[in-house]
Amino acid sequence: MRSTPSRVPALALVGLPAATVALWLVGQGAGVGEGEGGVEVGLGAGALEAGAVLVRGAAGGDRAARAGGVPRPHPLAGEWFKIEPSGAEWGNAAERERAAEEGPPAGRREHAVGHLERAAVPTAAANAADPHHEFYFTRAAYTGVGRGWRRSRAWATDFPKADQQFVYGVRRLSYVDAYQLDNPVRLDDPELRRYPFLYAVEVGHMALTDAEVQGLRSYLEAGGFLVVDDFWGPYEWDNFEYNMRRVLPGRPIVDITLDHPLYSAFYQIDEVVQVPNIWNGRRGGPTAECYGCTPAVRGILDDDGRLMVLIHFNTDLGDAWEWADDPLYPIRYSTYAYQVGINMIIYAMSH
Repeated sequence: MRSTPSRVPALALVGLPAATVALWLVGQGAGVGEGEGGVEVGLGAGALEAGAVLVRGAAGGDRAARAGGVPRPHPLAGEWFKIEPSGAEWGNAAERERAAEEGPPAGRREHAVGHLERAAVPTAAANAADPHHEFYFTRAAYTGVGRGWRRSRAWATDFPKADQQFVYGVRRLSYVDAYQLDNPVRLDDPELRRYPFLYAVEVGHMALTDAEVQGLRSYLEAGGFLVVDDFWGPYEWDNFEYNMRRVLPGRPIVDITLDHPLYSAFYQIDEVVQVPNIWNGRRGGPTAECYGCTPAVRGILDDDGRLMVLIHFNTDLGDAWEWADDPLYPIRYSTYAYQVGINMIIYAMSH
């Protein structure tokens, strides 16, 4: 894997000790000072030009640097980067308004196994105040099988932090005009076709309804692009394959080799890396979540040879996006995940 100069130093900062990062940023024109939670760093023009990425703090808010106790303005605010509330904040505000209008519920809502609540997935289209963007990182909300979380929320693994933090990197590293918030959409929602890029996780627990099968098939046949991530082992593969056979019967799943245009769409990538979850990454391995599970990249092609479905099996790109700001998570994996993710977007937007 060869990194593109001037674009990847941003990610290289994430895995280093705070003192090392601060010294590097000072040399790049950044401001460093003491904040309530310790050392805080403000990115100056030199640091931004060198490729530094602003990431959200663990508490959910962006950390403003101080020099001499005076808060610095957000280095990108007022330019092309706009500070917006999180998707959770939009959803919570809408839910409070709706509850105030409707009053208390008449009774307890019953949940069937595999049920997916419609109110749980507000889309970007619902935010009428937001201007249109050229790209929306859209997450597939689907019906799951099992109990508890797996039943109705497997699709939301790593959500919304992974989506939001990945989009931060996309906006900074590629200059794509990406919608800054999370954007979950149900597979049977007619709004799905507004968004040509779709990301799905934990598909080993997928149990699509007939309406979701039809919605996803219509989406893909109309030119949509589905990326699948974070599922492991033969059982989860068999379940995912069964559901995809329902969606696209007769279309084979093939291996995607390193000579595919995907791997040179923006970054030149020369290897397939198994990306571990946060816990395995922090303790130095193993990278696999099951014995003998090796990473594989596969896909489903349309009649013209274009990728319709891109499958990342036995790997976890989403955790690397979500925990790129964790100093204990190895930079090798987060760098690879961002590079592959941006390549996927560029490929999908140009094919």
